[in-house]
Amino acid sequence: MQKYLFKNIQVVNEGKIKATDVLTDGQYIERIDSNIEVKGNVIEINGEGKHLFPGVIDDQVHFREPGLTHKASIYTESKAAVAGGVTSFMEMPNTVPNALTADLLEDKYKIAAATSLANYSFFMGTSNNNAEEVLKMNAHKRDVCGVKIFMGASTGNMLVDSHTALDKIFSESEMLIATHCEDERIIKANYEKLKKEKGELSAADHPLIRDAEACFESSLTAIQFAKKYNSRLHILHISTEKELQLFGNMLPLKDKRITTEVCVHHLHFTADDYERLGYKIKCNPAIKAPHNKEALWKALLDDRLDVIATDHAPHTWEEKQGSYEHAHAGLPLVQHPLLMMLYHYQDGRISLTKIAEKMSHAVADCFQIENRGYIREGYFADVVVVDLNKPFTVQKENILYKCGWSPLENFTFPASIERTMINGRMVYDNGLWNESERGSRLLFDRG
Repeated sequence: MQKYLFKNIQVVNEGKIKATDVLTDGQYIERIDSNIEVKGNVIEINGEGKHLFPGVIDDQVHFREPGLTHKASIYTESKAAVAGGVTSFMEMPNTVPNALTADLLEDKYKIAAATSLANYSFFMGTSNNNAEEVLKMNAHKRDVCGVKIFMGASTGNMLVDSHTALDKIFSESEMLIATHCEDERIIKANYEKLKKEKGELSAADHPLIRDAEACFESSLTAIQFAKKYNSRLHILHISTEKELQLFGNMLPLKDKRITTEVCVHHLHFTADDYERLGYKIKCNPAIKAPHNKEALWKALLDDRLDVIATDHAPHTWEEKQGSYEHAHAGLPLVQHPLLMMLYHYQDGRISLTKIAEKMSHAVADCFQIENRGYIREGYFADVVVVDLNKPFTVQKENILYKCGWSPLENFTFPASIERTMINGRMVYDNGLWNESERGSRLLFDRG
């Protein structure tokens, strides 16, 4: 078990930045103190001028395995995640077959145990007719991150629009319920209206079809169910200013029963970018007009929005081409979320401590993850070394996604990810990889 000693590194943790030493003991953080001296088998890392962040925990990714491995695999996308400072991920159930039974869900855990370089968990999927199977997850509060409901179109049999099914899950599930909120009836009506008016649609029409009203009405429905039964609700990828009126910021995160996520692309792009990037940034919910981005940033900083994620959703280059109807929705992002937020730190939008809070601390608290998300003695050594003074340009040759492309290609970030440590192992080190072991299944402290 290799020990590491980070010397005089700027630790970004729990609202403070402090130059100190950090000693890891092969799996955990053993000691945080100034002037730590250790004899024996220890690798010392000079932290002068560098920052140490808790590993990013991404609570929403699509790694496409099983069934869609022409797009991605758990191995390829977890490797891209680690290169970007993401040490743990939670993956969605719309693979093939959809993860709609306990057995199919466990199959995904087996694949991750054999192939994932990062720590992992998987959401149980829902449909209009698998409520009894979903409720089996009540016995898995310690080792499954939550239940996912697509309240908008999705892959296969996963659109849940039956109020009977929703009522049963919200009333009886003891798990965190994560929702994709878009009203399918509104989307369909918008599509048919625009199609009739214009004939051929473009990428710029996407936020007009999947508009703010569709998001608001669906989020409102989810909140009404959650309040009726005091369910633990987590609404994913909030993308509109209008939805924000549904959330207050008065309670501390640990006391909230309804929490929210915002994704990096909704904080980074706006509808103005469709002209330049086209279907590269087509995703659900859509990237919308600029006033939404400004409202999302304000809500993130005043804690109406609780966590930052990617909704990493890779498709092949060919799948992103063609007509509006053909171009698939989703974009690959898991290699660059921390760099994206560090870019916005440099432009004055967010502090380093707020980045650590929203990408690590708050995710761990929201999901009640055991002993991760913080740089604390006794916690797992999931940490990331960042150089704020070394620019990094996204280029085709350094993109690790299986799909091989990124909407950020040729963009230069002002910072770079130097090292990523997972469970005390230096998995990524300045472009070198240690793949001798795999990540661990996340565990949850839910009583």
